[in-house]
Amino acid sequence: MAENAFLLALLAEMKKSMEKGQEGIEKEMRSGQEEMKKGQEEMKNLIQSHVESQVGENKDHVNSCIERIEDVQSVKREIYAKGEVQRKIEEVEEKVQEKIGDIEKRLCELEDRPLNFPENPELTYSKPTVKSQAFDGQTSWTVFKTQFNVVELCERME
Repeated sequence: MAENAFLLALLAEMKKSMEKGQEGIEKEMRSGQEEMKKGQEEMKNLIQSHVESQVGENKDHVNSCIERIEDVQSVKREIYAKGEVQRKIEEVEEKVQEKIGDIEKRLCELEDRPLNFPENPELTYSKPTVKSQAFDGQTSWTVFKTQFNVVELCERME
């Protein structure tokens, strides 16, 4: 029996030793788990800051692209407006050329048509008759010559 008591004491001591060892292992495991949690938290924070950085860069890039697209659309609208203006100018030029052609055609027709206007006594112009006087010797020769030249000029105009 003494042997049994010894074995029981040894067993009890072993049990205590195992419990202490298990407590130590549990402490180490808790400590390891806490370190892992801290490491995971650090990794999570690093990943999150990296993702936020990438998202910010992508937003900047997208905004830059949107600005470029808006610039291109603005230029496109300008080009379209200029094209519309050019088209309108060409339409007006074409219409003006047509009108000029019509006017030239009518002018040619009017030039070719004889002038047959009925005579209206109110509009009839009678040409004055101018007769040169004979030199009487009393008027100066220069005055007579000037009068003669004027009469001759009037007769030529008729």
